[in-house]
Parts: sequence; structure tokens; C-alpha cells
Amino acid sequence: MIIVNSFILIIIGLAGGLVVGSGYVAFISVLGIIPRLTQLTKTYKYIHVYELAIILGTVISGWMSLRDTILFQSEYWLIPIGLFCGVFIGMLAAALTEVLNVFPILAKRIGFGDRIVMLLMAIVFGKIIGSLFHWIYFVNL
Repeated sequence: MIIVNSFILIIIGLAGGLVVGSGYVAFISVLGIIPRLTQLTKTYKYIHVYELAIILGTVISGWMSLRDTILFQSEYWLIPIGLFCGVFIGMLAAALTEVLNVFPILAKRIGFGDRIVMLLMAIVFGKIIGSLFHWIYFVNL
């Protein structure tokens, strides 16, 4: 009976992982993040490196989130890890807004059509200040 329950849990876990992974890949593919990134940086010949980095990052972070992984490293390693995570999330958000043309529509609606750079800087600084506030106030209690 325990073997049957374990087998069912394994199948449910694999099915859930396949669904989430497929959704993630579809989301990244629809946004066209990798081709757009290689186009902007003029590094199209390294597109396979970008793809491999995303795949390995997803697999390794997924594996580490399922385990009680302790790396026994200095806390200063959190700085580059946090920067890489922030760059990834920022690029994902930027790709999503670029695909949906969010900023031109928003600027037009609120009357900032000719000052879109001010709108972008307000969003960027708001995000930075909000993140710092969250980190200082809630994380370092």
C-alpha cells in the first residue's frame, strides 16, 4: 500500500512539474526574450549559451528549492545572487511590458506622452525604493 501511494505521489509530482515547466517555457517563448536579448546585445551567435543558461538555472534552482540545500558560503555571495535574480526579473518584466506596449499606452492615458522617460524613471526609482524599504524594514528585523 505504501508503494502504491508513493508511486501515485511520484506521478502527481512529475505531472505537476511538467505542467509548470511547460507553462514557463511557453511564457518565455511567447515573449521572445532570448531572441530579443541577443538582438539588443548583438550576440546572436551566443543564443545557445543564453538558452543553456536559462535551462540550467531553472533546473538547478528547482532542484535546490526541493532540497534543504546549505552551501556554507559567506553572506557576501548573496550580493551577486541577488543581482542576478533582480536582472532576470527585471528583464522578464521589461519583455512583458514591451510585448504588451504597456508604457506608451499608460503614458498616453495619464497625459505623459511626451515625457515617457520621466514615467520610466519614476517606475524604476519606485521599484528600487520599495525593494530597499522591504529589505531594510521587513528582512532585517
